[in-house]
Amino acid sequence: MSPDAARRQRVVLDSNVWISAALNREGTPALVVRRVLERGIPVFSAATFTELETRLWRPKFDRYLSMELRQRILHDASAAALWVEIPRELAARTWSRDPDDDHFLRASLAAEASWLVSGDDDLLSIDLSFQEGNPLRIVSPAQAIAEPGFCA
Repeated sequence: MSPDAARRQRVVLDSNVWISAALNREGTPALVVRRVLERGIPVFSAATFTELETRLWRPKFDRYLSMELRQRILHDASAAALWVEIPRELAARTWSRDPDDDHFLRASLAAEASWLVSGDDDLLSIDLSFQEGNPLRIVSPAQAIAEPGFCA
């Protein structure tokens, strides 16, 4: 990792943020994705990328997103990302009311990410008081854009 990349904030984006950005290139999620790609580093684990891939290929998006665009989104997101492996002790932990959302928190903690951006209330409602020294914040796309320190 280059010295410049090492200083950039690590950000985990929930699948709903990536997909919302693809569906509406002028919306707040699109602003978040652009800022992360320009000034931060998106983070994926195998589980978070698999969720994005699986959801992006759903037939309900066929009329909105071409196959080529979906392939480009997945390729570009994967290429720009910092990939993390989830340590065994994190893999066993749960925090969310929806256990399927825990892989986003696991990726955030494994990467020592500064931000987890999601539109999912199950993630947004997680109490982060268990953190010791990790400044992770879980915010909505609108909160991220309004925050002066987000990928500054």
